[in-house]
Amino acid sequence: MLNKIWAIFIIVSVLFSICTGNIDSLNSSIFESASSAVNMTLTFFATICLWSGIIKVLQETKIMKILTKIISPVMRLLFPKIKKEEQAYKQISINLIANMLGLGNAATPLGLAAMQSMQEKNTKKDVLTDEMMMFIILNTASLQIIPSTVIAIRVSLNSKNPTSIILPVWCATITAGVTGIIATKILLKHFKIKEQ
Repeated sequence: MLNKIWAIFIIVSVLFSICTGNIDSLNSSIFESASSAVNMTLTFFATICLWSGIIKVLQETKIMKILTKIISPVMRLLFPKIKKEEQAYKQISINLIANMLGLGNAATPLGLAAMQSMQEKNTKKDVLTDEMMMFIILNTASLQIIPSTVIAIRVSLNSKNPTSIILPVWCATITAGVTGIIATKILLKHFKIKEQ
């Protein structure tokens, strides 16, 4: 569906530029956009490589254990049925830390691995567990302390102050996270009572 919408946009844009005599502007904007897209991709790629490397180093050192210990009260509150020794616990912790560093792309493989680990323990394979639902909500809200991906995009677009979005990102992601957690807890409780 989305492919059809993009195709329509492109066709309408080309026809409009021909009808208004702006075909030269269209041509130049295509090449300028391609150039800026390549520059943005390189900046974006470099940032992801840097933070993915840092996450990998953290995984191999005691620092990850320290960070996991710091967020363990939150983990106990949000995922009470997952034991600390389980693989899913570690994967969820690393995923949340990666998201807090603004590394959505680096966090994705960790998130998929965590979901797979939780699915293995799931007795009803066609129904999400409470922990799986909470994990999806947290990943969707994506609480970020350092929005490194967005900062990288702003740097690639020559922003004069690329870090100025930190406070709004904190407000938005904290609000989304808290709202999502509260709504999920209420709804899970509500549907459990209904089932009983």
